[in-house]
Amino acid sequence: MDNIYSAVAGNLRRIQDRIADAASRAGRRAEDITLVAVSKMHPAEAVLAALGAGQVHFGENRVQEAAGKFPDLRGAYPAMRLHIIGGLQTNKARDAVRLADVIESMDRPRLADAIADAIAREGRTPDLLIQVNVGAEEQKSGVGRSDADAFIIDCKARFGAALTGLMCIPPAEDDPAPHFDWLADRAARHGLKVVSMGMSGDFETAIAHGATHVRVGTAIFGTRG
Repeated sequence: MDNIYSAVAGNLRRIQDRIADAASRAGRRAEDITLVAVSKMHPAEAVLAALGAGQVHFGENRVQEAAGKFPDLRGAYPAMRLHIIGGLQTNKARDAVRLADVIESMDRPRLADAIADAIAREGRTPDLLIQVNVGAEEQKSGVGRSDADAFIIDCKARFGAALTGLMCIPPAEDDPAPHFDWLADRAARHGLKVVSMGMSGDFETAIAHGATHVRVGTAIFGTRG
């Protein structure tokens, strides 16, 4: 555990320093950028190491995996915030609403229906982000650019202040900057404050183009098992 703690704590410090440098270069404040540590496929010991080093926000792709790690930690770490960042099946919506503080991957009307029903049943409302498939990639989740405005408007009417922002994952082979610009502009047009974009390989670029949340896994926890 000591080795895990030392490695994760050191990596977190380096990422936080890089976030601060990127924010400074962009004329922004580091404290306005939230680091989401992506702990998918990493053991609970790695999450504990990050929590011990002061990390608060964590991202998981799969609800089932998150359910095995996080509920037991809430008592000891009440400030912890769990983000579901992976594609979400409608039959997992209730589990996600019950477990997560933020769902970043709402991307279609049927899922919005399932989340609304789960909120009513659970009496609990997480923050919601709409995922946009900015590169029109068939293998990725997300509402298409051409459908994004209508879906955002519908979800704002339905969820009100619980709809806080947008999320994207640009194509790996593209320059991410134009995709980041598009997402930040779309969020601003709709009065949404959260722009979740940028990962281990491009989060500094994302900060330069308006990210409020960056999702970093490998650079903190190492290669996934």
